[in-house]
Amino acid sequence: MSGASTAAYLARRAAQKERVRILYRRALKDTLNWAVHRHLFYQDEDLDTIDKMIDAGEATYNKWRHPDPYIVPWAPGGSKFTRNPVPPSGIEILYDYGREEND
Repeated sequence: MSGASTAAYLARRAAQKERVRILYRRALKDTLNWAVHRHLFYQDEDLDTIDKMIDAGEATYNKWRHPDPYIVPWAPGGSKFTRNPVPPSGIEILYDYGREEND
């Protein structure tokens, strides 16, 4: 991919994500047009059905997730996580770069 096509691709993906976000927010706000009080919706909740839907979603996710996911090297589980040993006691680390006193 050339630089221009990569930029066009990223711009299109960003626009799609924004459209999805806006659509989701509109759908949530539109529920108030059907009933002004949200507690009217909550009375109709069937907790067993919700649990089944969540279980189905989790099963689908587990079926399609990557078997060997990428882990950022310095994150927990990464190859560089806690690579550097803890400094011995008595050593003080100063974080005052550029603010040294002039003698």
